[in-house]
Amino acid sequence: MQEQETSAVDRLNAAADRIRQQLSQVIVGQQEVIDQLLITLFCRGHCLLEGVPGLAKTLLISTLAKSLNLTFNRIQFTPDLMPADIIGTDIIEENKSTGQREMRFLGGPIFAHVILADEINRTPPKTQAALLEAMQERQVSVGMVRHQIGDPFFVLATQNPIEQEGTYPLPEAQQDRFMLKVMVRYPSVEDEVEIARRTTSVQDFQIQPVLAPEEVLEIQHMVRLVPVSEHLIRYAVALVRSTRIGEPEADPYAVENLSWGAGPRAVQYLLMGAKGRSLMMGRPHVALEDIQALAAPVLRHRLLVNYTAESEGITPDDVVQRLMDNLPAREDQLSGDPRFQKVFAS
Repeated sequence: MQEQETSAVDRLNAAADRIRQQLSQVIVGQQEVIDQLLITLFCRGHCLLEGVPGLAKTLLISTLAKSLNLTFNRIQFTPDLMPADIIGTDIIEENKSTGQREMRFLGGPIFAHVILADEINRTPPKTQAALLEAMQERQVSVGMVRHQIGDPFFVLATQNPIEQEGTYPLPEAQQDRFMLKVMVRYPSVEDEVEIARRTTSVQDFQIQPVLAPEEVLEIQHMVRLVPVSEHLIRYAVALVRSTRIGEPEADPYAVENLSWGAGPRAVQYLLMGAKGRSLMMGRPHVALEDIQALAAPVLRHRLLVNYTAESEGITPDDVVQRLMDNLPAREDQLSGDPRFQKVFAS
């Protein structure tokens, strides 16, 4: 068993390193963003990236698809985009052998392994919702027929945080479908100098595919086999329940600053992400640091701060950090907290 665990860790680490090497030819820095993208991929999730224009979000995603030897489609979301432009539609086509007219489904760009939903907040909710069924069930329904989307299937959506005119913020229900919300920030001084050097000279990078679709599926299965202790499962449950302002486990700071807390999907993604991160860190089991490192990316788009907190500049990340500071990490302390008696009694 120990040999199998070591082999699984080594294989995933080797795969992640090869992907990073390919991305580093084109992408400078952004190691945390890349690692969170890989965690999402290895955990069979979807990712929402937020950052100002010019931070290479689109380039990062397309390069990742090339390094994985996966099919890739980019959908540019605009106010006039319709659901059929994404999922496809039925067309009338003449059968040349019989002369009869028949209905045939013409699939849209959603039928690919990696989908870049570029500027997803620039299209109305009706079109945004066209992604919901595909993201959750890996299928789309057109008329009375369901069309399956092959695995692996990975939706990466981007949005711009600084422009609000002509945008349609994603509803909370759709944000909840994304495993992580990754903040793409400005590069460091050294990275920006290197970006300037690379992009203003002649460069000829050849991205080599390092993982086939079957290998990606194998890694996704491998991640699910990573063990999690009972204490860490209950810690994740306690952390998420402390955000729910109407529940007895709610943290006073959450009650003061939140209008809405996170649902059960947050616990699932928190534990799955911790499993993926533990393997990428070279451990065959989940540690507390894995859950804490992914708490902000998992929870930031599932928490709604109230007007008072927003006016004081308090962000969901601030709330998550305060909740972790207030939550006992040791099992005896956590189980002894009166708020979480039911969590540990179940």
